[in-house]
Amino acid sequence: MYELKTKENDNSVIEFIENVDSIKKREDAYKLLDIFTETTGYSAKMWGPSIIGFGSYHYKYATGHEGDAPLVGFSPRKAKISLYFATGDTEREELLKDFGKHTTGKACVYINKLADIDVDVLKALINRSIAFLRETYPNEKGD
Repeated sequence: MYELKTKENDNSVIEFIENVDSIKKREDAYKLLDIFTETTGYSAKMWGPSIIGFGSYHYKYATGHEGDAPLVGFSPRKAKISLYFATGDTEREELLKDFGKHTTGKACVYINKLADIDVDVLKALINRSIAFLRETYPNEKGD
């Protein structure tokens, strides 16, 4: 059976941020920590070794695959900062048009630094992601 690698754990978020090599990326990580905490109302938790997540939800796909994931999150990685929002939401694409300098992958939005983006749009993306996941998984408890 498939074992999900990215699970919530008790590792220290602050310790993780303090170990980010780049001083600028570390500063941005602390600012993102404040923005995500304030916007979501959730405490930050580590998910796996490198994702800082906020809240959680339980998903179950038609294939039978299920698991838990953070509602939203971020990770200050070496190359770029990864932002984790819900996928499959058309409103996300609309919001990203006014977000600022970024690239996207299948599930992530990547930024170089916080100064490249519009923080108000970031907050809107966070709120929209949470609302979309609550609509998509209405019978599941979000923490």
